[in-house]
Amino acid sequence: HWVMQTSLLKTLARKHKSTLMKMASKHRTSIETAAGPRTCIQVVVERSGGRRPLVAAFGGIPLRRQRRAVLTDRDPSQAPVKRRELIGRLLAGICEICGQRQALQAHQIRKLADLGKPGEPKPEWMNIMTKKRRKTLVVCRSCHDTIHRGQAAEFTHKSLESPLR
Repeated sequence: HWVMQTSLLKTLARKHKSTLMKMASKHRTSIETAAGPRTCIQVVVERSGGRRPLVAAFGGIPLRRQRRAVLTDRDPSQAPVKRRELIGRLLAGICEICGQRQALQAHQIRKLADLGKPGEPKPEWMNIMTKKRRKTLVVCRSCHDTIHRGQAAEFTHKSLESPLR
């Protein structure tokens, strides 16, 4: 309560180019509640034309324990969580270079610009990543080893398109 009240008073002081203490003394008011009089911060804006004034108040709520209160906990609504594309590609269980279905790993690069400049001959795995515009490639262990050895050996590649695309 103190933190929120201080923040409110600092905001008002900044807006009106004044100090926190001046705002507190100007807007501090006592209001009647069911539990008796309470101190609060209240701003009243008078309006013309016989309309009711606008009243904004902070505080004035009795913070007492209600012994007979009934608490009902509601279950939080569970929004469906969409899986990331990489997780879906891993769960598909297919090497994106050769099509094998065993010992899959994810090959990653730092950024797409690392794939090389246009015009230079690129290995097949770079072409696949460039075409998909992805920094990751789900590959089997043998393809991953071939990539890291820097060999330009031809992969036994079935399709450039991922089954999940």
